[in-house]
Amino acid sequence: MSTTPLAAARRATITDVAREAGTGKTSISRYLNGEMSVLSPELRARIEAAIERLDYQPNQMARGLKRGRNRLIGMLLADLTNPYSVEVLQGVEAACHALGLMPLICHAANEVEMERRYLQLLTTYRVEGVIVNALGVREETLRPVGGGGIPAVLVDRSVEGLVADMVGLDNRAAAELGTRHLLDNGFDDIWFAVQPFEQVSSRQLREAAFREVMSGEGLEGSKAHEGRAGGKGEGGKGGARGHTLVLNLAEPAAVECALAELDRAIDAAAGTDDAAVPAGHSTGNARDSATGDAGDKAAGTTISSNAVDSTAGKATDHTVDSATGKTVSSATRKPSRIALFAANAPVALCLALHLKTRYGADWQARVALLSIDDPEWAELTGITTIRQPTYEIGYRAVEFLHERIEGVQTTARDCLLPGELIVRASTSR
Repeated sequence: MSTTPLAAARRATITDVAREAGTGKTSISRYLNGEMSVLSPELRARIEAAIERLDYQPNQMARGLKRGRNRLIGMLLADLTNPYSVEVLQGVEAACHALGLMPLICHAANEVEMERRYLQLLTTYRVEGVIVNALGVREETLRPVGGGGIPAVLVDRSVEGLVADMVGLDNRAAAELGTRHLLDNGFDDIWFAVQPFEQVSSRQLREAAFREVMSGEGLEGSKAHEGRAGGKGEGGKGGARGHTLVLNLAEPAAVECALAELDRAIDAAAGTDDAAVPAGHSTGNARDSATGDAGDKAAGTTISSNAVDSTAGKATDHTVDSATGKTVSSATRKPSRIALFAANAPVALCLALHLKTRYGADWQARVALLSIDDPEWAELTGITTIRQPTYEIGYRAVEFLHERIEGVQTTARDCLLPGELIVRASTSR
């Protein structure tokens, strides 16, 4: 018996269809392009029958290139594992279907070099437009798109130096909404946890809005970088404090260091043995959220610790007020209400998993958690969120891009959509 594999059946060509229908390739081309008025009913019937018998599938790419249109658009995604990206993509696909476009999805996996390579690849495919939701892509990388090149629409973040339409969450309003919710619910120690934000505009806006709300209320706080948290600032109305905690999820060692600092703050608020921090001392490079000045501690800083009485050898729980030098016992001081404000769902998941491991299933009795993004697990755990209109963001981005492809000439547009506060048990206890 022969073991030679059968050759794949050759696909029918437009020449084959013309021969089968007894006509020329020009008539077949007119039929495929919908120019029925120039073809007789009898000829149309022969062409249709020939296409069916041969199972002819026209090469849409070749036809599109011949006409200068292929209906392909590219979409560059920084992280397809992020639920945000998947939900935006659903809106993109729905809009593409409605507008007769075909999306070509490129997943850069949070690698800047992959973003650059994919953008180059998309230009070689002669896509008609590009939607970009990238991590660290720079203006020079995007130079072939936007402006006078291929039309581009940015999702969620802007790129310095690139003039293009942008669609995304109103990041400043969302961060303000979350911060004021926590303040209104009596939390007086608020930690804003965010991934490195120096090159990502959406993260920058959220972190800046958080600090501005705190300072606008006459509140002080600290700012830390690369996983190091600083001392607590106290003052203003009600003595609430604000901090920025950077969680570089790509570097486990940095995350571990940052979470250890957070643990010390949580334990200090609860007055547990893990809160041993020298009185009047702060760690990390702190930045006051009210003034923006760096320093070791803000005015009126209080550090909670479990000191050992040198005369009796017994542990004593107390707070030292660095402004007055007085010691306040745990019986008279009011415990801090700590809340964590995660800048997005991946950060929130990192925090939730860590806190559950360290403090058990009832970890929210110690600390509240609020997150921008509303992943499915948030409802299961009762976490308060700010839900993004992800489907609408994706759909509107395609509409903007389609308008540019069709020749709309306007100044660059920013479409900032509001987030929705979803209050759950975490912040309402």
